[in-house]
Amino acid sequence: MATVATKAMTAEGFFDFVHRPENRDRHFELEDGEIVEMSLPGELHGVVCGNIVGVLGNFVRKTKRGRVCSNGMGLIMKRDPDTVRGPDISLYLDNKKYQDLDRKYPEALPALIVEVLSPNDRPGKTTKRLQRFLAKGVPLAWMVDPESRDVSFYRPDQAPLVLEEDQEIVDVPELPDFRCRVAELFEVHGA
Repeated sequence: MATVATKAMTAEGFFDFVHRPENRDRHFELEDGEIVEMSLPGELHGVVCGNIVGVLGNFVRKTKRGRVCSNGMGLIMKRDPDTVRGPDISLYLDNKKYQDLDRKYPEALPALIVEVLSPNDRPGKTTKRLQRFLAKGVPLAWMVDPESRDVSFYRPDQAPLVLEEDQEIVDVPELPDFRCRVAELFEVHGA
């Protein structure tokens, strides 16, 4: 009996797949050429991500350097077979011009990736995910926990550093001149 080999999906084919009208409200990643559907996070996750994007966006504007990408932007992690991951937030510190931004998924690695835990995320699984980004060459990763209101800093070959809500993120070598109270990541304004 003959075996029929199926060709693994490429990052380019994956981009076209996720942008089909029937996939509009779904979230996917590509793992070694195979499509994996991810669960959509809820409001708490969205607020925390929005706060982080705001804080990092202010940092980029203040330093006039870099860009912030959100909404699980696809990032090509590996080729042949292709893997495309969507970190919640990515911070680049280069000075790439608007007209030079990738229309699809970039292969350039950010200076920072941020993963915000959702209710169904397991910290151990998310830690492994962060370790894959670090092994690829991302110098700094944050795991933000909305329930315990803390941020864990991950760097290659180092134990994680956890900062609590009442502490300040400051003196981060990968983000010169960055400063932020951890509590800012969890703020909600209004009545």
